[in-house]
Amino acid sequence: MAITSANQLELLQTAEAVAREKMIDPELVIEAMEESLARAAKSRYGSEMDIRVAIDRKTGRATFTRVRTVVEDEELENYQAELTVAQAKQYLDDPKVGDTITDEVPPVEMGRIAAQSAKQVILQKVREAERDRQYEEFKDRAGTIINGLVKREEYGNVIVDIGRGEGILRRNEKIGRESYRNGDRIRCYIKDVRREARGPQIFLSRTAPEFMAELFKMEVPEIYDNIIEIKAVARDPGSRAKIAVISYDSSIDPVGACVGMRGSRVQAVVNELQGEKIDIIPWNEDVPTFLVNALQPAEVSKVVLDEEAERIEVVVPDEQLSLAIGRRGQNVRLASQLTGLDIDIMTEEEESQRRQKEFEERTQLFMDKLDLDEFFAQLLVAEGFTNLEEVAYVDQDELLVIDGVDEDTAKELQARARDHIEEQNRKALEHAKELGVEQSLIDFEGLTPQMIEALAEDGVKTLEDFATCADWELAGGWTTVDGERVKDDGVLEKFDLSLAEAQDLVMTARVQLGWVDPADLFPEEGEAAEDAETEEAGA
Repeated sequence: MAITSANQLELLQTAEAVAREKMIDPELVIEAMEESLARAAKSRYGSEMDIRVAIDRKTGRATFTRVRTVVEDEELENYQAELTVAQAKQYLDDPKVGDTITDEVPPVEMGRIAAQSAKQVILQKVREAERDRQYEEFKDRAGTIINGLVKREEYGNVIVDIGRGEGILRRNEKIGRESYRNGDRIRCYIKDVRREARGPQIFLSRTAPEFMAELFKMEVPEIYDNIIEIKAVARDPGSRAKIAVISYDSSIDPVGACVGMRGSRVQAVVNELQGEKIDIIPWNEDVPTFLVNALQPAEVSKVVLDEEAERIEVVVPDEQLSLAIGRRGQNVRLASQLTGLDIDIMTEEEESQRRQKEFEERTQLFMDKLDLDEFFAQLLVAEGFTNLEEVAYVDQDELLVIDGVDEDTAKELQARARDHIEEQNRKALEHAKELGVEQSLIDFEGLTPQMIEALAEDGVKTLEDFATCADWELAGGWTTVDGERVKDDGVLEKFDLSLAEAQDLVMTARVQLGWVDPADLFPEEGEAAEDAETEEAGA
């Protein structure tokens, strides 16, 4: 695409042709031509000159001008592109710093090398404009389904022609062992659109849970109309999936609407996903109820939810265990993804054994610490008492409801429990002091002697040490590593300290040490106090 000054109209014709071919604004092509001609002129007249080129949009005539800027005397550096106020008086009546002087210079005849250089500049600008156009077109289409044609396959990745651009379907985003030939029609989910140095990258997926949700939106009008909402999707691509739906119209069954007449709607999605089996589950705000639904087709006997740990225990009949777990753990894994909880499944027999073991351990605790016979200790456990603190500090009336316990017996039980707790506290404090705990931590309100002992054993011996702890270091928590939830043990976790309680204790310690201003923790209270002081001063 050699450009010469001889044929002026050819510039406009070339710009129009390139713009039409690349589907970009012709103005961008002309601006690229102006820049390339200016570069060529600089190579002819000198790189220090400020040469600018303007192409007339009607005639195609290229005007070459030299621009010089008026600067202060001491700032004059480039004699080719700058001049002082005194020098500028030759051209202007009243020149000021910042004024520009423009002179037209003869057009440049471009040789082979200059023409090739100009061509490269224009092509580069056109490529950049094309990339910008493609990014702007597809950036807002992320999260939607697109139809395309398979263009080629590279190292297992499929390059898809999606109209005004190309998308890439990576090997791990294909369902199972899907294979495609050039020219095959393919339907994909636009997972991400990124602007990269080599141009916008459009990443496609057929394994994303959102792909299934969008397919149902296309097949089920009630979902498109927001009468039914898809609350969660979990997939084992190409094998099995679970989708949770809820209806905001009591007259419409969400599961039935998604299944369709004789399964027509769900079957259309199954066919698109290479025969992937889909369980459609009614959503429920009550987590245990929702989990029972999510574990279908298995039957659930009992659910125990630990909201803080985001874990849930499910008890199933012995003969339902394999069905609840599923082949290679598939059923319970999908149910876990759907609910966002870790699920422990056990049989009724295993749960019975565990409860029996806990009963025996608590019975033995009361027998050893309160000097009770086995029968009496079992009565306490059967009434729901689990530790000595509950016996020592519970309202006496709750002990009197136990058969054979009168007022004197209740007082004796509580006295024994308190004596044992006080002895434990004394030993714990002595051990903590031996480990070097300072009085500032012992006097801190909210920590029991056993907690102080546990902290000392972990190296936390001063109030300053305690104030630097994170809440999860004290109460424990969960971290996701490579998609797996990993337990973080807390120093005070065995004392049933919650994350919120741990955070309150740490912040209180920081306030006491002066590290944190209480007004920063409760800005509204601080402002109210300031307003009250202002009013008092005014009065």
